[in-house]
Amino acid sequence: MTSEDQPERSGGWRPKHPVIDGLIIIGLVACLIAGYEPIKVIVAAGAAWLILRIGVLMLGGMARPIPEPPPVGELRKVKITYRCEICGTEVRMTVAPDQDPEAPRHCQDDMIMMTPIDDL
Repeated sequence: MTSEDQPERSGGWRPKHPVIDGLIIIGLVACLIAGYEPIKVIVAAGAAWLILRIGVLMLGGMARPIPEPPPVGELRKVKITYRCEICGTEVRMTVAPDQDPEAPRHCQDDMIMMTPIDDL
């Protein structure tokens, strides 16, 4: 469900991660009650909030699925280098109809793939 599909809630702004905010506030209050210096507590709470927020964003980025491959017939980006064994001509293929395209022909013969298999 995208943000356009969600009904608007009254009250306007709301935090993106209320659990993180709540944990930081609870820790902040607990440290102040325990008698720690307020400046140190505020700096530590800010650092903890930043670390947790960045961590949640990184995990969210890894949780997204890999996009579907383009439909058959559309060109895909590749970076494959071929070489003609007869004359030494080298060709770099940058777009192809699939990830493993047929080798081009030169001097009436198929060219040899020079790109390591690991780089495909």
